[in-house]
Amino acid sequence: MERWFIKNKKFDYKKISREFGVSEILAKLLVNRDIIKKEDIDIFLDPQMNKLSSPETMKDLVKGSNIILDKIKKNKKLRIVGDYDVDGVMSVYILYKGLKSLGANVDYVIPDRVLDGYGINIEIIEQAIEDKVDTIITCDNGISAIDQINYAKAKGMTVIVTDHHDIPFKEDKGEKIYISSNADAIINPKQHDCKFPEKNLCGASIAYKLIMYIYQTYNFDQNKDEFIEFAAIATICDVVDIVGENRIIVDNGLKALNNSSNIGLNALIDICGISDIEIGVYHIGFIIGPTINASGRLNSALQALELLLTDNTQWAYEIAKNLRDLNDERKNMTLEGVDKVVAQIESSKIKDDKVIVVYDPDIHESIAGIIAGRIKDKYNKPTIILTKGNDCIKGSGRSIEELNMYEELSKCKDLLVNFGGHPMAAGLSIKKDSIETLRNRLNENSSLTKEDLIPKVYIDMELPIEYINYKIVDELAILKPHGKGNPKPIFGAKGLSIQKGFLLGTNKNVLKLILISPLRGQRIEGIMFRNTEEFVENIERKYGSQQLNHMLNGIENQIIVDILYYPDINEYMGSTTIQAVINSYRLC
Repeated sequence: MERWFIKNKKFDYKKISREFGVSEILAKLLVNRDIIKKEDIDIFLDPQMNKLSSPETMKDLVKGSNIILDKIKKNKKLRIVGDYDVDGVMSVYILYKGLKSLGANVDYVIPDRVLDGYGINIEIIEQAIEDKVDTIITCDNGISAIDQINYAKAKGMTVIVTDHHDIPFKEDKGEKIYISSNADAIINPKQHDCKFPEKNLCGASIAYKLIMYIYQTYNFDQNKDEFIEFAAIATICDVVDIVGENRIIVDNGLKALNNSSNIGLNALIDICGISDIEIGVYHIGFIIGPTINASGRLNSALQALELLLTDNTQWAYEIAKNLRDLNDERKNMTLEGVDKVVAQIESSKIKDDKVIVVYDPDIHESIAGIIAGRIKDKYNKPTIILTKGNDCIKGSGRSIEELNMYEELSKCKDLLVNFGGHPMAAGLSIKKDSIETLRNRLNENSSLTKEDLIPKVYIDMELPIEYINYKIVDELAILKPHGKGNPKPIFGAKGLSIQKGFLLGTNKNVLKLILISPLRGQRIEGIMFRNTEEFVENIERKYGSQQLNHMLNGIENQIIVDILYYPDINEYMGSTTIQAVINSYRLC
């Protein structure tokens, strides 16, 4: 069951249409995405690199750059401490390659997901001291490592934090008091006194900003866009909003990626079987990203970094094949884990909870977050999956828009060994005997209502199929690349008759419909790629088997349907037609 809502944001669409030379349909789509300021519309419609915000306004970026430049001149030993996900790997790559090209004495470490856990720790600091490292630079971590960084400072080290995660805080009489470490520079646009306009960059984009500023300051004659494809990959995989600054990064990064000179990336693209197509957001988010991530989940993220750094084509293919195999293994483990967790939920009172907390000691902790996401999607409830770690219980959580998981866990931090993350995702450590208390407290304190837990679909506008033509389809392409913050538009059409339905594909899992408009009798092809079996069953349940058979055989029938769709072009054997890609439906 889901509820449909039509977005109805009040604004002068005609004015946007006139000023920017777009249709009123596109103007409304921009408003629906809260893109209403002239400068924001300009960036969205024309995301050129010269429109990126100046990095100097990011708090401590200039300070951190000056420290790094001074350390390079003095040949001090620098060490980058990254993270094991895609964003962390790309961040390390950008910083390492950038600093190395300036002649820096620099190396890197990436914590092991299972053995070390997330972020910089005391062991990493002790090893750095033993290796006579002068300066630590964190990327995609460090903002919450208060004690660890203060320890490094007490040992006489220089520490620069680059991060994008939420700023840690404590509550005093209902008021948030934000806390920070004694790092020499903390570069994170989410700091409340940071004047940088874009607050939602990923970690790799912050590393990119830092290196670009250092290049500029150093007057280094280098291609200033050389890292944009890596920042784009991280932006997509870290699921930040692809609007504003991020849209510029992704749009230009995709262009660079499709012409990449990176041996490792090209090997990975080839091994994944997508070398002959234009790489887009989907391919990064669902093919390239998970394959890179597999190294940090089941092996070591250093392997993915080695792939990006190698100049040896044969070795690049060997690593890429190994990453693909690891990802296949991860997929199988995920499917098994999801089935086990669903069985546990369905057989217990957990199913009635507003916030799902499940402990299964056999789940590999590296895929707990993926499983949490799948369970969240299935039940539309915030979900935390916990499993057995080396020294305590480890877990990952995924949330829905209605609940800020980071803040909810902050209210339970007395139960937690460690935690960190975003409103929509978090990682945590906890002692086993505190699991049930955490579950009870999260549910007892939750402000979620029954309505919050009903899946909601927000429709951009009602658009009868009579209005669809090639010009509109071409104009909608301006909105690409799609992603979080800029989803593919959803249009609604009411009261369509189904002239005929076809089940296609080897497994009969694709449904093609010939739809007829109630207004002018206009026809359009509809295509449905998911829930096709459910669709057929629902028709039989509502209209009976005779009407279903009539539909499947092209005989006049009484079946009426409302659809949510996106218009697209279907190319087949040299001919093109407009089709409605159906996201959801409602039988009338």
